[in-house]
Amino acid sequence: MNALHNVINAKSLMPLPNLESILGQTNNTSELQRFIVDQRKEIAGIISGDDPRLLVIIGPCSIHDPNSAIEYATRLSKIQSAYKDTLKLVMRTYFEKPRTRNGWKGFIVDPDLNGEFNILSGIYRSRQLMQSILELGIPTANEFLDPNIALYIADLVCWGAIGARTTESQPHRQLASGLQCPIGFKNGTNGNVDISIDAIHAAHDSHLLLAKANNNQDIAIQTQGNNNCHIILRGGIEPNYSSKHVKKASQQLINNDLSPRVVIDCSHANSGKIAKNQLSVGHDIALQIALGEKNIAGVMCESFLNGGNQKINHGVLNYGQSITDECLDWEDTLVFLDQLNEAVKKQNILTAVEA
Repeated sequence: MNALHNVINAKSLMPLPNLESILGQTNNTSELQRFIVDQRKEIAGIISGDDPRLLVIIGPCSIHDPNSAIEYATRLSKIQSAYKDTLKLVMRTYFEKPRTRNGWKGFIVDPDLNGEFNILSGIYRSRQLMQSILELGIPTANEFLDPNIALYIADLVCWGAIGARTTESQPHRQLASGLQCPIGFKNGTNGNVDISIDAIHAAHDSHLLLAKANNNQDIAIQTQGNNNCHIILRGGIEPNYSSKHVKKASQQLINNDLSPRVVIDCSHANSGKIAKNQLSVGHDIALQIALGEKNIAGVMCESFLNGGNQKINHGVLNYGQSITDECLDWEDTLVFLDQLNEAVKKQNILTAVEA
């Protein structure tokens, strides 16, 4: 280990467990694995347009407290039957946080919120939490930030995203090509959609990934390619959730021999990072759907038990409130879901009349 100090300016060193050991110690039951496979198939069917429901990726900006995450998942599990014919609810279980400058790196890296990176504990606790959420009958969503961490939790993810800052990254495109869940590539932070289209094509191809086997030897994995990738419109220099933007992005996809269906992120640049604005974004999307727009496959929304956000290291944290980006509170979350539910119902009636 001392030789590493000649290579990198390290503050501390921590050996990572090999992948097979982690998977063996927190292995899924056969029933849970079947559930994950089924959820991935359902989500892929929605993205392709074979399933008329709307995909709704919803939940806290990031996970920092397992207890409040479980309570949120429990609430989702109690209401999902009310939307079963119109909306496919998938919970955000985001354990890593990309930072524009600095800040908390996420539960999987710093699970104790004290700046002392404990990734071994973070991996185990993140896996346990995802398993608990899945056992409630709620599919999981994750943004894959560090390709070196991704494989430690990928078997528990039903839908994944590659962020705006990493959509152009070759390692992330290679990772996406090997993941078994549908993957959404966000447009660039400046609104560039072309890089997302390039990423989809790249992820369709076979690539090389590296992992560690039980003997701690690096192994090379040739990926199959992932045919269940799509664009996420998350805004850029300007919002891009309007009908004009959806039609433009869909046409760009068609011109590149890809499915025209997109997912829209109601947060981030589309909301100006103001949580309440997600309601007006959702209203606009709902109107597009009700009027017959077929190329909106899903939406994303940042929502938690309590609205707004808070800073860490300033006393006792408020329960069920985000420590990263602002979120809608639970009452507004229900408003958000209800307007989308009604929109899909109207679109289904319109489709039936046209048929």
